[in-house]
Amino acid sequence: MQYNRFFLRELGVGVETSVFTVDGGVTEWHVMLHVEPRGELFEGQLQRVYRAEDLLPSLPEFAGAKYIFKRYFLSDSANQAPLMRKEEPTSLSVIQQQPLDGSKIAVWAYLASGMNLSENHGFTVAEHNGYRHLWLMSKCHAEGNSASQTEALLQEYETLLGNFGATLADNCIRTWFFVRDVDTQYGGMVSTRREFFASHGLTKNTHFIASTGIGGQPADVKALVQMGSYALTGFSRQQLNYLRASSHLNPTSDYGVTFERGSTLDFGDRRHVIISGTASINNRGLVVHEGDIVGQTRRMWENVETLLAEGGATYDDVAQIVVYLRDTADYPLVRQMFVERFPEIPTVITLAPVCRPAWLIEIECVALKAQPNASFRAL
Repeated sequence: MQYNRFFLRELGVGVETSVFTVDGGVTEWHVMLHVEPRGELFEGQLQRVYRAEDLLPSLPEFAGAKYIFKRYFLSDSANQAPLMRKEEPTSLSVIQQQPLDGSKIAVWAYLASGMNLSENHGFTVAEHNGYRHLWLMSKCHAEGNSASQTEALLQEYETLLGNFGATLADNCIRTWFFVRDVDTQYGGMVSTRREFFASHGLTKNTHFIASTGIGGQPADVKALVQMGSYALTGFSRQQLNYLRASSHLNPTSDYGVTFERGSTLDFGDRRHVIISGTASINNRGLVVHEGDIVGQTRRMWENVETLLAEGGATYDDVAQIVVYLRDTADYPLVRQMFVERFPEIPTVITLAPVCRPAWLIEIECVALKAQPNASFRAL
């Protein structure tokens, strides 16, 4: 993994990048954009971010790059989302999870070379070498409670996947569930997801899906749950495996939640290691270091490190990190801890309460590792 950081002084935008390359193969970039506040309204910050986004593909270090996916972390999604531009075929995720650096917006972007991009049935479809990568973001249903909204989301997703000859159980690689007022609404999402999964062949005896379930405010004020997803067609089941880290973590089904701690997705020339939202938990499902943000951060790092190791990776392979904090007052300390331990990895820290009130912090990440495997096609 190669890392780079630079500051677009005229735009007041900091750029943190990781790039993964293999000879003759697809190049992948992860980018975090951080905007200098400059005491202006949201639209001014947004326009500077857009100018930075438009500039990047023209830079030599981004030769051949196309935007596949962008996530916008906003400070007030209900008022800010209507001001944003459409960007088909790029898949856009827009959620209120306030950046804690004093700005109103931050961006995580994923780019790749060599992909043929299109928009189909609401998905951003990235095709290359017989694989179809299906990105679907910012899906909401605004009627009913969190349980009924989750059911509607999952049913719609299953139907939409059918247009590609795909199913949730066989083809979905990664999901995100952003829950408004997570302390009270998370339970409805969890119970409905569990029941829907069971009815579609996803049980503790089969497999679940790598996922993050976290606090977040959809732009539609009536929406209690927002779903994002990444699915893949054209691969074999042997390419996808799940991470347990049983020395440090327990199966999520032990406490009624249905997601995998992480997964590995193998291609002929590389491995993607996908780490779900991970907090300070032990292998009995208990919160570790209650009330101690430093202790929780260190235990969380240890849990993720164990998952990465099981996937054949280390922090040196990590392409991006998203950090979710419950308490804004913890930001200066947590930011300093991350700067000291991970000075190069593109990182964003946002306000987003974790699904248990006692958890003060959670992270998710993706690692990329060169790992040739003649049994599979290259990415």
